[in-house]
Amino acid sequence: MRILLAGDSTVAACPPHEAPMSGWGAHLATFTPGVVVHNFAKGGATTASLRADGLWDALLWEAAAGDVVLLQFGHNDQKQPEVLGASAGYTANLTRMLTEVREAGAAPVLCTSVQRRRFAGGAVAATHGDYPDAVRDLAAAQRVPLIDLTAATTELYESLGEQGSMSLFTRFGPGEHPNYPDGIADDTHFNVTGATAVARIVADALAPVLAAA
Repeated sequence: MRILLAGDSTVAACPPHEAPMSGWGAHLATFTPGVVVHNFAKGGATTASLRADGLWDALLWEAAAGDVVLLQFGHNDQKQPEVLGASAGYTANLTRMLTEVREAGAAPVLCTSVQRRRFAGGAVAATHGDYPDAVRDLAAAQRVPLIDLTAATTELYESLGEQGSMSLFTRFGPGEHPNYPDGIADDTHFNVTGATAVARIVADALAPVLAAA
């Protein structure tokens, strides 16, 4: 059994020059002992571009009976609503992916997007519009397991508070890190601490699926 990941930069393994920025997929194997994780996620990916770049075909070529395929998109799809609207191209592309995963004999799992760190009035503000609900609806309609990372990461950030949740993200002042000499205040992309915390959430939610696979 293996876990194959498809998604955007919040899932992907980041290149060394971006360290300690990291997607949660890079740390999932830590919490799934004995299960190999192959990460096909890519920074900037949409449900369309991952296919256009050949990474989706590479995943399907790798997929086999007994494997589990996790899909987490939305961050970049929502930037192209004219072609990748939540209830239009985005859902259509995910539906096609689910069909192809099943045809390969693998078991698909849908994930809603990890939340961005945006606080308003002490609570995390939703920034993904209709996209999380589109994934929830598709999971129900297709009877596919759902990992609701939008809800789980919202709860995580709020448990730490507006200031404390900064510790999960790639944030440095000028001169504090050699990879970011001018500083960075990124409230979308995790650091290793944040990526590891989300990987644990994913692994815990995935445990029943792996047990049944």
